[in-house]
Amino acid sequence: MAHPKSRISKQRKRKRRTHYKASVPSLTVCQTTGETHQPHRAYFDAEGNMFYNGNMLVKAPEVFVEDEAGDEDDA
Repeated sequence: MAHPKSRISKQRKRKRRTHYKASVPSLTVCQTTGETHQPHRAYFDAEGNMFYNGNMLVKAPEVFVEDEAGDEDDA
């Protein structure tokens, strides 16, 4: 097993870690849908369709909702 030749002090360790920072992702607005998304990535719109580069890749599946009004029991 490899092990350090000498101990790394807290100050040295913390100085090295000051450069690890979270960055805010860049966002763009699609000219086709008007949705805000990350550039060069596919995204879903409000209806569930998948878009990339202004083109629809995958259409959202249609969901059929049955009317349950006729299923009521008169008890």
